[in-house]
Amino acid sequence: MRRFPSRCASLCVALLIAGSGPALAQRPSTTNLTCAQARALVTRQGAAVLGTGGATYDRFVRDRSFCEATEIGRRAFVPTRDTPGCFVGFTCYEPSRGDRFGDF
Repeated sequence: MRRFPSRCASLCVALLIAGSGPALAQRPSTTNLTCAQARALVTRQGAAVLGTGGATYDRFVRDRSFCEATEIGRRAFVPTRDTPGCFVGFTCYEPSRGDRFGDF
């Protein structure tokens, strides 16, 4: 097995870490968008991970087709720049025995 010099290994690790950091920080935040912009983003992409204020975030979907086969959609309301409770789409969740469909 070929071994790389330690200088190369540490450089490679540094590049991987530096390259992955900014991508995580570029998640759109609903608090910086208008309600129409947030809704359009989810509608256009079908599914999007959006920040909802501070360090919180969630995955929002246009419709149930973007959920796993055993999941259902729950209406999602988030704070936006112009609306405190903007409907942006749905979040997917696995229903439990006690869930009744339609009681959302």
